[in-house]
Amino acid sequence: MMKKSRFSVEQIVAALKQAEMGMPVADLCRKLGVSEPTYYRWKKQYGSLEPDQARGLKQLQEENARLKKLVADLSLDKAILQDVAAKKWGCPR
Repeated sequence: MMKKSRFSVEQIVAALKQAEMGMPVADLCRKLGVSEPTYYRWKKQYGSLEPDQARGLKQLQEENARLKKLVADLSLDKAILQDVAAKKWGCPR
């Protein structure tokens, strides 16, 4: 699982816009307290987004994470029930 960024997607997109408008990348990175590789990773991931698209992407990422957790929980429940059924009735999985 990825570490949660201290910057929102909207903040990242706004920072990328500052660089597009002429702020030197080194100055921007120093101001934000991030490394240049982080800036370029952001640029690759979010560079083509507008702020409203960034909000939509963030919502989709949150929904995706929620659904992945739900699937993992349901898979665990299924495995537990299969184990119980196998022990109780001797049914193979």
